[in-house]
Amino acid sequence: MSILQKLVEESNLQNNPIIKIKEFIDQQNELKKTQAIDKWRFVGYVLDISYSGAVIITNDTYKIAVGGIPRGSFLILVPADFEKTQPHFSLLRVNGVSATPLTQQVQQTYFEMHKRSMPELDLWTQADLQWGALQCDVLGMFYGNPQNVDKLAFSGDVNNIVSAHRYEVYAPDEKLLDLIVNGTVRSDFRQSIGKLRTMECMFGVDKQDSDNIPVNISMKDFMGCRTAMFGKTRLGKSNVVKLIAQGMIDATKEKGNVGQLIFDINGEYANDSDQDKVSLRSANSALCEVYALTSRGATPSKQLKLNFYENPSSCKDILGTFLNKDKRESVYITDFISVVLPTKEEIEEMEIGDKVRAIRRIQMYWAVLYEANFQVNENALKKLKWMRAGSTSALEPHYSDKTREKVYGKDVPAQPLSLADISGEFKALIQYYRKNGKKFVDDKGKDVLSKDDLSILNFLYPESGRGPVMLSKYKIYHSPSAGDFVTEIIDYLYQGKTVILDLGNASDEIRQYFSDLLSRAVFNKQELEFVNNNLGDRYIQLYFEEAHNLFPSQTKDNQDVYSRFAKEGAKFHIGMVYSTQSPSTISKELLVQTENFFVGHLSSSDETKALTRMQVAFEGVEEDILRTRTPGFMRMLTLSNRFVIPVQAYLYSPEKG
Repeated sequence: MSILQKLVEESNLQNNPIIKIKEFIDQQNELKKTQAIDKWRFVGYVLDISYSGAVIITNDTYKIAVGGIPRGSFLILVPADFEKTQPHFSLLRVNGVSATPLTQQVQQTYFEMHKRSMPELDLWTQADLQWGALQCDVLGMFYGNPQNVDKLAFSGDVNNIVSAHRYEVYAPDEKLLDLIVNGTVRSDFRQSIGKLRTMECMFGVDKQDSDNIPVNISMKDFMGCRTAMFGKTRLGKSNVVKLIAQGMIDATKEKGNVGQLIFDINGEYANDSDQDKVSLRSANSALCEVYALTSRGATPSKQLKLNFYENPSSCKDILGTFLNKDKRESVYITDFISVVLPTKEEIEEMEIGDKVRAIRRIQMYWAVLYEANFQVNENALKKLKWMRAGSTSALEPHYSDKTREKVYGKDVPAQPLSLADISGEFKALIQYYRKNGKKFVDDKGKDVLSKDDLSILNFLYPESGRGPVMLSKYKIYHSPSAGDFVTEIIDYLYQGKTVILDLGNASDEIRQYFSDLLSRAVFNKQELEFVNNNLGDRYIQLYFEEAHNLFPSQTKDNQDVYSRFAKEGAKFHIGMVYSTQSPSTISKELLVQTENFFVGHLSSSDETKALTRMQVAFEGVEEDILRTRTPGFMRMLTLSNRFVIPVQAYLYSPEKG
């Protein structure tokens, strides 16, 4: 390369971050000339090298001068004739100790030394014994982007391998470490999430240049993408989730194009506590809305309850799960649980005859709720159009006069007009059925009561047992004034707000219900906007904890809403942050599609193997993941990073907003 050509190329790179490596090597050469070994960042030479790994030879003097070389730390590999090439360097990660050609002789010397109880070594022997070798992974190469002279580029491979003696290895200083960690992170929507931490041991960390390097993330890497949080409990997963949620709020609050929906199963995002002084809601009160099953005095919230009357199909199933959980195993109870009520949409599609029978079945269910003292707004029920067969009231069962005469005899009461009336009517029907030898047919010989009708009525008016009274304990989940919170929440999300569902006092069944309901609503809304070409840059981020319940590893139904999130979420601008303790418990399909990872301590090699099978970037750091247990110490991989970054996440501690 001619001097003129080299000057032109270097002048083109003056605004490129890669120029830092030239400045670094020039500085190191000056230190070498002045024999300032204590400030020198030189680590050693290359003993062996391949496209995927390198063995470097070093000695104790070099390692002490740079403050130590922990496993997992970054080293840089440059050509020995660096001044003759364009600025670039290969990135190494220390993986372990390697044997040298003299390992056996060194061990023999140690053996002889201790056998003879030698008090000290002579200078020549010391010089020989202090040499050793380190095994390193080659992570890739940093260089100036040929298409944009102001941009840094990183490749997961290297362009060439030459003889080992033509390389030198250095420990990067703060400027280079910042380039390595943050140089490829997208410049828009940047947030700092923690500091670079190459090892758990804090002894002597003040002597390492890695102690003061902030680790940045771009919130663009999370918008519409899938993010996994893995690690044992109480080691910082939720803290990192809060940092990401806060980062998204800070980055997008002016534009308001990203809404966030957090399923808060422990109430920690919605409520302040002694442990977490300031919650996400408290820090962003103007931009957060809380929906709670049980209102907490210190936290303003909207009602997150179900109207068990107006949502009969789904709420009847929820009652069934409650009864199953409480091990209610009497025959009349299990028969009631087995009944499946038709949905509003199904009723609207029915012919008049089937529609009347379906409406009666729901009215029987209403009678059960009424007898269990579930509060009700009867005027609201009467106005439900889908519960009307013709122009009559939604509280009229529509039994024929002849059928009613069989039940009541000559003194036939007026048609029911209230829940008390229809409850009395259904009790009269089941009593007549039992007195008539459990047979009840109309004039055409058809059964008046179907099998499902009998299952509900035997629960409404059991021959023995408590019947509807046993449902009273579940009234805490019901409110007659529960509105259309789904529409409200979608509106808030489209305003760019963060909605927190406080499910801290809910059962697993209730959590599952709300998760399914709102997840489907979000997916349908975003899909509709996509089909109508109105999606633009509107994103919705979902936050799930205990994700193994939603994305099990052995899922059979790949068409549920969560599987669709994994496959189609990015297309519809739906991002997810999901947390769980074990990678092996999560759907492989979701893991393969996940772009961002934060991994804390895992205690089983089976878990690290499951992780590396789905994300090869974690190969080489498995041992560190198994050994380190410091809260907040994570191995991070994002869309902007091509290799794993060890980071000590900041503690979420904002001021109240």
